[in-house]
Amino acid sequence: MPCTDSVKRLMFMGCLMAVMGSTAWLAGCASKKQEAASSTGATSTPSKPAADPGAVTGTVKPGGRVVLSAPSQSRNWKEVRLQAARRLVAANPDITYMGKPPDLLRAIPVLTFELNADGTIRRVEVMRYPSQDRETVNIAVESMRRAAPFGNVSHLPKPWRFNETFLFNNQHKFKPMTLDQL
Repeated sequence: MPCTDSVKRLMFMGCLMAVMGSTAWLAGCASKKQEAASSTGATSTPSKPAADPGAVTGTVKPGGRVVLSAPSQSRNWKEVRLQAARRLVAANPDITYMGKPPDLLRAIPVLTFELNADGTIRRVEVMRYPSQDRETVNIAVESMRRAAPFGNVSHLPKPWRFNETFLFNNQHKFKPMTLDQL
């Protein structure tokens, strides 16, 4: 049976829904674990956020390389993802943007990053290749490598991994989708 455009579109939407559903499920698991900890009396006072999670500073070394400050300790996977996205922008100032993403994006690669206990990248898996401009996947991977490490994650539940969606505009600049979900 020949594969038509509508069948391809349905297959793509199914894959996209599976990725989104998995992400939502993982987020639900994290919130249930936090609810369970608070209901058992593990903490009776609201905990303070880690040292200003928005503060990612860096210095530019000769040759244009950016050296970032040490990552802060994250309490949960949401904080890890947020810190990773902020470090990603700070480490790659020339190829990122912070405004509203355009209505029509050039490419949207989705990557899964598996971490070591110290927050360094262990493995990268491409969850979604863009239909056009596949080189954006390499740009995204190298950008994340420049932003690593993301802080010690050994105290967080395994698997030590998270997804990031890269929103590329027509100038080949990207924004981590995590920063749009604040």
